[in-house]
Amino acid sequence: MAQGDTADAPTSPPIEPVDAPQQRLYNSRVVLTTYPSQLGIEPIPLHWGASTASARGPVVVSRSQDTFGKRNAIGAGGGSYCIYRALAVAIGALAPNHRPDFTMTEPTHQIGPFPAWSDPEKIVSMDPWGHATVEHYSEYLDQGLDIRPTIAITKAHMKLAEIDDAIERGLLRRDGEIVTEGGELKVVKVASEPVWYLPGVAQRFGIEESTLRRALFEDTGGMYPELITRPDLKVFLPPIGGLTVYIFGDPAHISDPTKRLTMRVHDECNGSDVFGSDICTCKPYLVYSIEECAREAQNGGVGVVVYFRKEGRALGEVTKYLVYNARKRQEGGDTAANYFKRTEFVAGVKDMRFQALMPDILHWLGVKRIDRFISMSNMKYQAIVDSGIEIIERVSIPEDRMPADSKVEIEAKIADGYFTTGEVPTGEMLKEVKGRNWDEIAH
Repeated sequence: MAQGDTADAPTSPPIEPVDAPQQRLYNSRVVLTTYPSQLGIEPIPLHWGASTASARGPVVVSRSQDTFGKRNAIGAGGGSYCIYRALAVAIGALAPNHRPDFTMTEPTHQIGPFPAWSDPEKIVSMDPWGHATVEHYSEYLDQGLDIRPTIAITKAHMKLAEIDDAIERGLLRRDGEIVTEGGELKVVKVASEPVWYLPGVAQRFGIEESTLRRALFEDTGGMYPELITRPDLKVFLPPIGGLTVYIFGDPAHISDPTKRLTMRVHDECNGSDVFGSDICTCKPYLVYSIEECAREAQNGGVGVVVYFRKEGRALGEVTKYLVYNARKRQEGGDTAANYFKRTEFVAGVKDMRFQALMPDILHWLGVKRIDRFISMSNMKYQAIVDSGIEIIERVSIPEDRMPADSKVEIEAKIADGYFTTGEVPTGEMLKEVKGRNWDEIAH
């Protein structure tokens, strides 16, 4: 066919027009950012650290039509799930103007308020009033403003095979209060999404607020321009995972100085916690802490497990698996001597959990003293103690609970300063601690 002759040339399918309902999702004007003195921008006052919920004011972050000009926070509600909400709106599964019906969603248990809720330095990474949106801010909801809870409190039963085993071994008993006749654990659960008070977060890390804002803007692909253009907005809801608290026993006992408190602060490890990988001690530590917390509750005290969504030391699971590959393939095998080096080679840093913000949830719960802290982590211990909470006893995982292939991790961490009641390995000793090769069935 001669050039330019299109008689038999295939034609592209016509572009389907966007249907009318989709076109009405948004108007043609895209607001990339706002400014403090802009017409129509009148944020609802927000006084972080005020003595009451009404004096503090609600956290308002929605960009919905009725709420847009009254926002006093940057970001989006829902933590890391805000992206799925956007997708649901885009495909028509969720109406963009949907408002939740909060009928019968109130907390199952009363927690607080405690003095730390009104201390702008004690709690900077969560909204202490985030569970009481309907109770304290109903007038704003009645005006049509889109305000969402960032904390929910409920109760549940937990059924774990490991708990059945603990009952059989006599470590726990079916008392009907903490452990049911069917072997289930009764728990109170608290879910919390991140809400950052930027001046307080910056102070906690010893940096300027402007530096924090610029880094959060630049290193998220410029996701939230108002971090730069709205210095008057001091609260940021980051698109990251939150935390869950599991309380064994009466929540009121947590702040009662006459009651003993056993606690573990646990950072997510999907491979071990859910699927039982034996390269680390995460699941054994989690199970052991649940047992000990339940035992404390049965003895008249209370137990608390705080579970943070900080997969792979907050480096992420992809990075963690890349490190696993490098560890197993390196010359000389997987040794404790090179445990942290391999992480630093891939990620540039050995740990990004940065526990400085972690104690906030403990202050929200009213914790003043931890009688038994089930953790070897020096960073967690120091962050808690530096925040003004006393730790009476540090408890490490029993030797017989450690998976064989986890010795590399444990010995490297002990040498790096983690808590132990045993010997601290030397550099030469670390070279002798080796993990299993991929193809080995037994260690």
